Amino acid sequence: MIQLHDVDLKLLRVFATIVKCGGFSAAQAALNAGQSTISEQMTHLETRLGVKLCQRGRSGFRLTEQGVAIHEATQRLLSAVDNFCMDADVLKQYITGKLNLGIIDSTISDPDSPLPKTTQRFVSRGHDVHLNVYVGAPAELEERVLDGRLHLAIGHFPIHVPGLSYLPLYQEALGLYCGRRHPLFGSQAESSELLEEIAESRIVARGYMQQYDLEHLGVSKAAATVDNIEALAILIISGAYIGFLPVHFAAQWVRTGDMQQLGPESLQLMSPFDVITRRGVAPPPILRAFLEDLATCSRNPVRA
Repeated sequence: MIQLHDVDLKLLRVFATIVKCGGFSAAQAALNAGQSTISEQMTHLETRLGVKLCQRGRSGFRLTEQGVAIHEATQRLLSAVDNFCMDADVLKQYITGKLNLGIIDSTISDPDSPLPKTTQRFVSRGHDVHLNVYVGAPAELEERVLDGRLHLAIGHFPIHVPGLSYLPLYQEALGLYCGRRHPLFGSQAESSELLEEIAESRIVARGYMQQYDLEHLGVSKAAATVDNIEALAILIISGAYIGFLPVHFAAQWVRTGDMQQLGPESLQLMSPFDVITRRGVAPPPILRAFLEDLATCSRNPVRA
């Protein structure tokens, strides 16, 4: 009789994912692994079980008779394991461990962000948890969620990456701003007249949203590129550049007269924020608990 170990369960989950995706190549994104790694894992599993599970090659991917039977048994086994884990979680009075959360910068002043309320609700449960918070650019956050360094991340992700789940969270308002030393400061122009003046100005754009920013201004090239909002604000305050900033973030400088929003009626954008998690991986109890609180504190539903 075969004795199952933790590594065998991991390999069986890999096998189940391959079958679900319809082959090794198609499963790469879901497993976040290369085809050679997946092939090695399957070879190891076949050696452990002593049977050939599938045929793969130029003719395509298909299960052997033994593979079909093992797959059906795998589905029953993994379902039983998942049910056990859920039952065990219910019996626990508290959750322990570390939660690794990623966020983009300069969102603290956004009244629409559910993160402050979510954090307060989460820690008030009395969980024995340690919260690690990492601030990074969108592409960096996606990479860290994919490789497991982060459990989840919240931010603006314009390009969806295979292997991640993106769930809508809220919208952030953006406005076009200039500093008080910029020639457009004090301008009340709107629409076409303003766009003509903008075309003659230096534009600073977010690297991860450069084309989006430029298209809304009717220009083809940025004079400066940044990867975070604070750097963007520094260049705008200098008076040498104009660019889009979150309205909530720019408000502090508008109040002091150091910035002005240009074309507030015609050039205000809405930037969608998502919560991202790794696809195809069962969330641990600590992540499920945080996502539940995030859903409660958010205007939009977030599924655990």
